Amino acid sequence: MLTLLLFVILAALVFEFINGFHDTANSIATVVATKVLTPTQAVILAAITNLIGAFSGTAVAKTISSGLVDTSMVTVSSEVLICALTGAIIWNLITWALGLPSSSSHALIGGLCGAALAAGNNNFDVLMWSKTAAVWTENKGLLWKVVIPMVSSPIAGFTLGVIIMGGLMAIISGMNSMGGIMARIARPKWVNVAFGKAQLLSAGYMGFAHGSNDAQKTMGIIALAIFGANSAGTLDQLPAWAEFLRPDGGEKDIDTWIIFACALIMASGTAVGGWRIIKTLGHKMVKLHPINGFAAETSSATILLAAAHFGMPVSTTHSISTAIMGVGFAKNPHALKLSIIERIVWAWVLTIPAAGGLAWGMVSLLSLFR
Repeated sequence: MLTLLLFVILAALVFEFINGFHDTANSIATVVATKVLTPTQAVILAAITNLIGAFSGTAVAKTISSGLVDTSMVTVSSEVLICALTGAIIWNLITWALGLPSSSSHALIGGLCGAALAAGNNNFDVLMWSKTAAVWTENKGLLWKVVIPMVSSPIAGFTLGVIIMGGLMAIISGMNSMGGIMARIARPKWVNVAFGKAQLLSAGYMGFAHGSNDAQKTMGIIALAIFGANSAGTLDQLPAWAEFLRPDGGEKDIDTWIIFACALIMASGTAVGGWRIIKTLGHKMVKLHPINGFAAETSSATILLAAAHFGMPVSTTHSISTAIMGVGFAKNPHALKLSIIERIVWAWVLTIPAAGGLAWGMVSLLSLFR
């Protein structure tokens, strides 16, 4: 069974790598679209800041490892985690091929829930919705950690994008009305120069926030696999070379080597890049200037860091996409390209059931051969 555990860890790291290049666009699309950085420069910045962000905490990882499904259903011996990861990977690759900025986070959550549901003979009690008083009190489970953030984070991203962009536009308008040197500073040329510099900071902020939230999801999956293997007795007699797999603490602890491995793999995936999605986010939804990119990145990164603090595995894709929409709306509500937005929304709606359905089908198929 040790071989199967190692295969689960490998599959999780493959997902993390794909997550890195699939979601690279989320953290660098705007800085590329505004031509503040070249794609190569932006990818390097994103990879470095993703790596740093991945070491910033483990609250999201703990949610994934112990707060969404009944851990007794997710053991290495049942191959549930392999099917969960495979479902998420397949959906990520499909949306990447189509150039759609769907959510890797929701693909992973959908795969985990679908696989656990099939392993539990379609008993919905294996999904931790918020079914006990303790869960309600502690704000745990799918309702608090997934469903509510899935709705609120896009709304917050859009709203914050409108507020920040609207505030910046009001400041520039006020400077223009003052005349003299203030009006000259507020000219488009100097605004673009100033926010071109500022966007370097906001792009780094976005990369850090992306790493702080997304990298932790795979950490949680690996921790869950090790906890399941430990409960099944797989780790009772480990060879010397595999001693690192033995958990240092309990179910909710994330060992240091897991954090380090996921951080490096995500940064490597980020370095590969995802240019198809960059084109959709950075060019097709709305025309962006440096001030717009700064507002969108600042809005999205703030949402992601707040969610990571509360252990909510929210979608980087949702937050940056809706922040860009909010910025575009503040500029000119008619500038948004609704046909592109419609495709993105459909990808959002389908991600959890699609990845969950793939994982559910694989677990169900495997059960036929037992």
